[in-house]
Amino acid sequence: MAKKQTAETVNFPEVNFSDYGDVRYLHLGTLWVQGSMLLDEPYLLELEYVQRMMAGLLFFDALTAPKLHAMQLGLGSAALTKFCYKKLRTTTSAIEINPQVITACRSWFKLPKDDKRLIVIEADAGLEIQKSQHRETVDLLHVDLYDHEAAAPVLDSLEFYEHCYQLLKENGVMTVNLFGRNASYEQSLAKIAEAFGPQALWAFRPTKEGNTVVLAQREPTRPERAELLLRAAEIESRWGLPAKKWLRLFKPVT
Repeated sequence: MAKKQTAETVNFPEVNFSDYGDVRYLHLGTLWVQGSMLLDEPYLLELEYVQRMMAGLLFFDALTAPKLHAMQLGLGSAALTKFCYKKLRTTTSAIEINPQVITACRSWFKLPKDDKRLIVIEADAGLEIQKSQHRETVDLLHVDLYDHEAAAPVLDSLEFYEHCYQLLKENGVMTVNLFGRNASYEQSLAKIAEAFGPQALWAFRPTKEGNTVVLAQREPTRPERAELLLRAAEIESRWGLPAKKWLRLFKPVT
């Protein structure tokens, strides 16, 4: 088993931010954007692919949102963590290996302090999720793990996706951002399909920036389109996400 990476064993890239108009961007020592925040609306989701990472809501009754547990693997600018905590009112956990990112999110990106509903864990996500206390505790799992060069997902093995599967409750849903110059969408999709089963997978068309969000259910379902439309309308009404548009771009993989 790999040794746990810590601030003492890893030379993390410099964490900084840039402001452009009404948006603040997080960077890890390069021009690649690792996350963003609307300066006037810090708890909304600004980037299109990040909004799509919330597509798991299509598989839940909106009224149950405060009873859900959302977990993010990779904090980024804490956009998903803040949205789940502040807007959905879920119990929210995030796992982030880089302590500088956690500090930056709290200093520059309005990430609240930990409390009874929010915990940010400084750890290697690939190792942390193997701990028994996390198994079958998560309803909404968001996987967005990239290094400072954003070339490919940092964790993208079959074993990793099997551990993600084990995190989920029976009706739990994982969304993954697949992006990067050296990433292989088809290979990543095949690994997720092997871990979850091919009938469990849904996918969006790529955004214009090249992000493809894939969704996997622990227990595959095929809701009727009318049901999905009703849920999408409720998501738009409650949380302002473009969920009805999602349904034009989102479908089962098989």
